[in-house]
Amino acid sequence: MRGLAALLVVVAIWAAGLLAFAERVQRSTPAAEPEQAEGIVVLTGAGSNARIAAAMALLEDGKGRRMLVSGVSREASREDIRVVSRAARRLYDCCVDLGFDAANTLGNARETEEWARAMRYDRLIIVTADYHIPRAMLELRGAMPGKRLVAYPVETPVMNAARWWRTSGSARLMVLEYCKYLAILGREAVLSLGPRADAEATVAKKG
Repeated sequence: MRGLAALLVVVAIWAAGLLAFAERVQRSTPAAEPEQAEGIVVLTGAGSNARIAAAMALLEDGKGRRMLVSGVSREASREDIRVVSRAARRLYDCCVDLGFDAANTLGNARETEEWARAMRYDRLIIVTADYHIPRAMLELRGAMPGKRLVAYPVETPVMNAARWWRTSGSARLMVLEYCKYLAILGREAVLSLGPRADAEATVAKKG
């Protein structure tokens, strides 16, 4: 009986966390107007067209100097991405970089860190789907603890965040993303007790 009671408590906590996560996703859009940054990074994935177009609109508004599209399929050409972004060729040719190495969110974080370091950027606007923002920001902040990162979530056309439980596809997506988010939280908690914490403390002392 005690084992069953403990299991029910864990399930209740998990379910409450899922509801809080879903509410956070729902409230994240429409995104507030971000302050000006040095770079804009858009993470590709489901609904990439809307994300890329939103990031390009920020670039056109002068919210950043350059833009990185992270995780581009190797089958896509530079012109394919320009069409999706709805960008004027002049702005696209001068100020948009494509990253082809990232295959997942962790890869996005590494690709973004390398790009920001090469450009010497300290302030970035991160554009991705509303449901993806919590996990993406965890990964990116873990990879770039010294950078100022501003989230810019984009509403996901295939999922109604306010009624995600009404369709199996939306429910599956929300639950899967929540589980991935919990996994990253757990990983970061462990890392915070190990070498990363020591390295960050050393950097803070030097700074």
